[in-house]
Amino acid sequence: MKKIFTLCFGLLLLAACASKDDSEQVQNFTAEELYRQGYDYLQNTSYAKAAESFEKVELEHPYSRWAVKAKLMGAYAHYRDEKYDDAIMSLDRFIKFHPGNKDVAYAYYLKALCYYNQINPADKDQSVTEKAYMSLRQVVLMFPDTEYAKDAAGKLNLALDHKAGQEMSVGRYYLKNKNYLSALNRFNTVVEFYQTTPQIEEALYRQVEIYTILGLNNQAAKSARVLEHNYPKGSWTQKALNLTASKVKTEEK
Repeated sequence: MKKIFTLCFGLLLLAACASKDDSEQVQNFTAEELYRQGYDYLQNTSYAKAAESFEKVELEHPYSRWAVKAKLMGAYAHYRDEKYDDAIMSLDRFIKFHPGNKDVAYAYYLKALCYYNQINPADKDQSVTEKAYMSLRQVVLMFPDTEYAKDAAGKLNLALDHKAGQEMSVGRYYLKNKNYLSALNRFNTVVEFYQTTPQIEEALYRQVEIYTILGLNNQAAKSARVLEHNYPKGSWTQKALNLTASKVKTEEK
């Protein structure tokens, strides 16, 4: 029994020493070694471990040339891990402390993507859509000659479409409940501010529909003409023309 106890104690002692040695080895990693470790984790889709390694570069070697790179790579690791709030916090730090860095355009772009990837369907809350829109627009305005601006410009259209879709969804709800003026305000907003989105055709038709219900036939005819001029073969146009035509016939009787 004594020999068994001595053997177990020896193994525990060796394990403790090994653990201590491993710990010291990790603590003694150079900035470059930690950075490359994070990069390897990233390549293997171990995003949480990658972010942890990049953060260690910042913490343990804050004045090394690898620390700045690690801030951005850590944010990217959070982004790939879909930890968007963590990514945005890291990117905000990078932008604040390194505004003249050559990769700052990418930092703004990645922040915009964090919001963009969280955009909800049109019938859900669109507060994050507004943040995505503003961030994407910022990339376009601040870095117009970059590849990031080109991609951001394309994504702006989808963000606008979601914002317009939200207005349409609320407008339809009001219309269904016969709250015509509130519905009209929503559809007017789409017509005025979201003319480049696919929602514009239905918004114009809804104007015609509500004006007709309210007996404002001149306004209904005007919206119908705008719809016909811009979308002569559209299904919403035909519905609007049918609606105004039927109203005219009713009045003639």
